[in-house]
Amino acid sequence: MVSRVSEGHASKRATLIREAFWLEWATAIWMVIEAAVAIVAGIMAGSISLLAFGIDSVIELVSAGVLMWRLTVELRYGQAFSGSAERRATRIGGGLLFALAAYVILSAAWSFWTRSGQEFSAVGLGVTVAAIPIMYVLSKRKVKIAEQLGSRAMRADAVESITCGYLSLIVVIGLLAQFLTGFWWVDAATSLGIVWFLVKEGREAWAAEECDHCH
Repeated sequence: MVSRVSEGHASKRATLIREAFWLEWATAIWMVIEAAVAIVAGIMAGSISLLAFGIDSVIELVSAGVLMWRLTVELRYGQAFSGSAERRATRIGGGLLFALAAYVILSAAWSFWTRSGQEFSAVGLGVTVAAIPIMYVLSKRKVKIAEQLGSRAMRADAVESITCGYLSLIVVIGLLAQFLTGFWWVDAATSLGIVWFLVKEGREAWAAEECDHCH
C-alpha cells in the first residue's frame, strides 16, 4: 500500500516536472523575442526602462535554463538528489534579481545626472503591451506548480516572470507619459518603480525561504 502511494506521488511529481519544462520552454522562446525587440528599441530610443525590460528578459532566459537544469537533475536522479541543485538554482535566481536591480538604479542615476531622457518607441510599446498577458498566464501557472513541487527555485523563476509583467506595465506607463508630456525625467523615474520588488524577492530567494514564506 505504501509502495503504491509512493509510486503515485512520484508519477504525479514527474507529470508536474514535465509541465514545468513546457512552461520554461515557452518562457525561453518568448524571452528571446522580447529581449531582442526591447533591447534594440531601447538603444534606438535611449530608454533605460526599455533596456531594463530587455535585460530582464535575458535574465529570465538564463533563469529558465537554470531551472531546466535543476528539473533535469531530479528526473535523472530522483527528488533525493535534487536538493543541492535546488539550492544552487535558487541562489542564482536571487542573484539575477539583484543584478537587474543594480542595473536599473545605476542607469536611472546616470540619466538624472546627465538630464537625458528617452524618445517614444512604438515598437517598444507594442512588445511591452504584449508581455503583460503572456507573463500573467506563465507566472500564475509557475507559482502553482512551484507550490505543488515545493520548489523555491521555481518560485524564484515565477517571481522573475511576475517581475517582467510588472516591469512591462511600468514601461508602458512611462512610454505613454513620455509621449504625452515630453518630460525628460519620466523614463528614469518610472524605471525605479520596479526596484523595490526586485530587491524584496531577490532577498527572499537568496535566503532560500520556504515557498509558504515567499508570498
